[in-house]
Amino acid sequence: MTRYHSTPEGNVAFTAEEEIQFDKMASDYLAGADDRAAAKVREDRNAKLTVTDWTAFSDVTMSDAMETYRQALRDVPAQSGFPNTITWPTEPGT
Repeated sequence: MTRYHSTPEGNVAFTAEEEIQFDKMASDYLAGADDRAAAKVREDRNAKLTVTDWTAFSDVTMSDAMETYRQALRDVPAQSGFPNTITWPTEPGT
């Protein structure tokens, strides 16, 4: 299938070299999909940990349930489906 550049004068077909460059760029983008998904999951995990950081202050006694929850969040990257299938732990009290 021919691809085109959109120009003010109309569509111009890709050259053979541009086709190769575009295919490589698309392939590289798809190859990085898991890395981007993993970064997003880690960002979400870190946000969940941040919400509970106050429970780790030295003047607060962290419950066993909260300790378990926070450890489960830290273990998310070790899940077998990571980064595409995540089972998020349930926050205690929710």
